[in-house]
Amino acid sequence: MKSSRIVLLLLSLLLIPGALRADVDLPHVLSDHAVLQRDRPIHIWGRATPGAHLTVRFHSQTVAAIADDLGAFSAWLAPESAGGPYTLTIAGDGPTVTRSDLLVGDVWIASGQSNMTLPLQGFDADTPVTNGQREIANATNPRLRLLLVPITSADFPRHDQDGSWTLCTPQTAAPFSAAAYFFGKEIAEKENVPVGLIDTTWGGTPADAWVSLDTLGTNPDLLPAFAARATFADQQAFMPAIQAEEAREDAAAKAAGKPVPPHPWHPDEVSWVPAALYNAMIAPFTPLQIRGFIWYQGETNATPARAPYYYALFSALIGDWRSHFAQGNLPFLFVQITSYGGGNGDWGMIRDAQRRTLDVANTGMAVTLDIGSRDNIHPPDKQDVGHRLALAARHIAYGENLAWASPLFRQATTEVQPDGSVAMRIWFSNADGLTSRGEPIDAFEIAGADHHFVPAQAHIDGETVVVASPAVPQPVYVRYAWQGYVARNLFNAAGLPASTFTSERVPTE
Repeated sequence: MKSSRIVLLLLSLLLIPGALRADVDLPHVLSDHAVLQRDRPIHIWGRATPGAHLTVRFHSQTVAAIADDLGAFSAWLAPESAGGPYTLTIAGDGPTVTRSDLLVGDVWIASGQSNMTLPLQGFDADTPVTNGQREIANATNPRLRLLLVPITSADFPRHDQDGSWTLCTPQTAAPFSAAAYFFGKEIAEKENVPVGLIDTTWGGTPADAWVSLDTLGTNPDLLPAFAARATFADQQAFMPAIQAEEAREDAAAKAAGKPVPPHPWHPDEVSWVPAALYNAMIAPFTPLQIRGFIWYQGETNATPARAPYYYALFSALIGDWRSHFAQGNLPFLFVQITSYGGGNGDWGMIRDAQRRTLDVANTGMAVTLDIGSRDNIHPPDKQDVGHRLALAARHIAYGENLAWASPLFRQATTEVQPDGSVAMRIWFSNADGLTSRGEPIDAFEIAGADHHFVPAQAHIDGETVVVASPAVPQPVYVRYAWQGYVARNLFNAAGLPASTFTSERVPTE
């Protein structure tokens, strides 16, 4: 009898207007210490009791919002200039939700695989960041805020993830992406504004996993992504060079009486599923206003099955993210995969696909051939990586007039030499002060109509390079830095290395 009266009382409370409290739940990206994008409408969203009337206050602004039938609400504030710290409050029928120490500045999303993941503290003693401990000790930076996204995958797009904003201190910077940290540090200094960095990366993952099914399922050029879906057998096609390197590291550690080092960049099968990482690690951020993206990925796609469609895939990824964020052609700045002795011609194919992706509007590429390593797939110099990404951002995103781009292939022509032989002349953009820094130029290859490439002799002539080989009397095609590791490089006057290229027309063009 007593229990039935309790049930009736609860039912009556449900019928009383206002009896349900409008408890508010905000996504983790709107946590304390967050950075909100300056000079653009500020989006505040979350969940509350269905039908709840809410009041959103931020800085000197106040707006109203109503939760829909499923409890979702969305409020837009007018753009704000860089500044803070400010407080955000959302009041309804329940407790007022408060977020403190919010800054208004620029928000950049950093994504990709292990070379973007590589933290300031390194992966282990054998995979460090140059001067990592010194950088960590000096990492207290009031201008920077960091959000490190836990690695996870999902079958459907998620509305939230578990990472929250932190201040930039030695403790929070140590496990954070080194390349992103150096990029953000330079942008904050040059722009003199707060910068929020979101590190959403997973080592050993293919680009296929970072594209939504909206794009993968509607673009016939991307059907190979499903054919190459993650299996351990597919992973093994990618892993032998890394496994050999790791075996050497393990043997050296055992011989020295040290613990075997961890290898955290090993791919996980669930992380190779098409769209799985987009769903879990990108989709939750799509309601957020941002300044742009930085990306470092491609090594996992450097296999015979994946490399041929990387140009179509990478171009589609950029369009996919821009579409879901719905903020126009957001700057998309990326790192061309570096020089590595365990790589091969598939690495050259990926680097050239990345170069050709520059035909997508508002993109920029940081070339890193000169800072790669013959023996380490994770080169330690992430300072130059961050700096070159920042150079691209300073021009593309911030309109600064500076030398920011590497020499890029423009055209190849043939010409008869004084001795009657035929050579190819390579024309570049961004080639002012073209130099090999006194070293022989040995990364060019030429081919005749049969597409059989052989090493060629080359010399610089002004802002061009002349290439020839007695083995190819009638050259038709030329390529540069196609092998995995490139020992010598071309540079322009700004000290930026030339990009890998081929003059062959590829099927995806």
